[in-house]
Amino acid sequence: MATSKYYGTGRRKKSIARVYLVPGTGKITINKRDIDEYLGLETLKVIVRQPLVATETDGKFDVMVNVKGGGYTGQAGAIRHGIARALLQADADYRPVLKKSGFLTRDPRMKERKKYGLKAARRAPQFSKR
Repeated sequence: MATSKYYGTGRRKKSIARVYLVPGTGKITINKRDIDEYLGLETLKVIVRQPLVATETDGKFDVMVNVKGGGYTGQAGAIRHGIARALLQADADYRPVLKKSGFLTRDPRMKERKKYGLKAARRAPQFSKR
């Protein structure tokens, strides 16, 4: 086997990220664009790199991501989840570190559904006494 490729699926809110880890120099590509070009905010870039920093594999893997749905914050969370899952495939010894940091847990918070009789999920029509 010449090159090993590790895969992980990450999800958050409406975002789904398909993450591939290939041994390399630490280049992160999201939807065929560089991370600096795709994600504008520095905090989102930090979020994406968290699992790599926690496991001290920052410069060891090239990360290729295909992400769709949701906004950029949800996408960054989905990519983080996917990278953490892919790292587990690469080496199962990373599990305690990733688990303790909470990168393996799928964030369960979703948009609440609209209820009948209301204008939105919780927004009720304006009350008038007369």
